[in-house]
Amino acid sequence: MENLAVIDLGSNSVRMTISRISDDGTYETVAQEKEYVRLSENMGVEKILQPEAIERTISALKNFKTIYSKLDHLNIVAVATAAVRQATNQKQFLKRVKNDIGINLNVISGTREAYYDYVGVSETLPATNAVIIDTGGASAEIVLVQNGKVSNLISIPIGSVTLSSKFDLADDIAATEVFKAMIFVNKIFQSVWWLRNGLNLPIIGLGGSNRTLAKINRRFNNLLDTNDIHGYQLRDDAINETFERIIGMNLDERKKVPGINKERADIIVGGLIPVILLMNYLDSDRIMFSTSGLREGILFERLHDIIQENIKTKE
Repeated sequence: MENLAVIDLGSNSVRMTISRISDDGTYETVAQEKEYVRLSENMGVEKILQPEAIERTISALKNFKTIYSKLDHLNIVAVATAAVRQATNQKQFLKRVKNDIGINLNVISGTREAYYDYVGVSETLPATNAVIIDTGGASAEIVLVQNGKVSNLISIPIGSVTLSSKFDLADDIAATEVFKAMIFVNKIFQSVWWLRNGLNLPIIGLGGSNRTLAKINRRFNNLLDTNDIHGYQLRDDAINETFERIIGMNLDERKKVPGINKERADIIVGGLIPVILLMNYLDSDRIMFSTSGLREGILFERLHDIIQENIKTKE
């Protein structure tokens, strides 16, 4: 038996999933934790992690430690993504985490992050031919899946926090800023040569901003369980209508929208621009939402290793 704690330190939030894995490779989720830390906040063009953001992150990791430290047979896999990946003071931050928390934080590449997203999605949803987009705080991972396999994948440095900051999309939103943000993102999409191979394919969306889009629509349609969005689908016209409503609101108004977490209201417009543009760029008429991504990808990779170990033992 093994207790696998997967910690995912992103640019906007830090999350932890603890799974109890049996010797035969079956598992059950025993804990899921999330704290908003805004690690990428005010990094600026110098890409420096700021003291306030670091302290919030250390505090959240300490809270996680109080949970996993009570478990036996513990295996901790802790990864950091875009914010730490880009940080010029990365080494100092990793050392601080090691000294204060006692864990080694592994900074994974953007393509590795995208691959884990694919594993998490493909193990839990039908994704034979699709384009996966995971919009985080400081990056977006895109995976083209063809015939059930990864055809191409990429991580691009745009996200909910970075776009909202760069184009002043936090409160009252000027049409000129939205236009400039959309032109900026669209040019990045055009630079990805293989992306047009996903023309007309369904989109699979994950990440906090995309999940929020699903929650807004579930609340709007009075569906009972707002958080039950895994496999939930929306048509493009419903998504465009939702985005149109949101960009016409100020921050206080967005905070009152059912389905939008108040901690995410100032970055939701920037967070939705990538998926809105991707659907238009690929002329995709629908999106399916996934709650399974990077952390689940790491879990399934571990389960695969355990199964292989069992096979070798029997041999």
